[in-house]
Amino acid sequence: QVQLVDTGGGLVQAGGSLRLSCAASGRTFSRYSMGWFRQAPGKEREFVAAISGSVGITRYADSVKGRFTISRDNAKNTVYLQMNSLKPEDTAVYYCAAERSFVKIAASPEYWGQGTQVTVSS
Repeated sequence: QVQLVDTGGGLVQAGGSLRLSCAASGRTFSRYSMGWFRQAPGKEREFVAAISGSVGITRYADSVKGRFTISRDNAKNTVYLQMNSLKPEDTAVYYCAAERSFVKIAASPEYWGQGTQVTVSS
């Protein structure tokens, strides 16, 4: 069982930056691929970024490439999402996720955080 706690959301102006954090429980954090998803009002949840367990291979949605960076600190059981050049369309609830398989992380993660609200004003 993995428990995830998302933090770091808030209100920011367009062009600004935020860093989200996700703290995971358990002693096998490095064995899990980690991801970030988001859900805007009235829309389906969508994949944002993912990072593999120990090697740190990353993958991004086209909409955030070049602006967002996912990283992890396995010693702290934490994954981060650095968001730069934020746009109003980035407004959403952001969720951290964990999945043993990097192939599956973008489609069907096994564990989810509770979500953190990000609001970007124009």
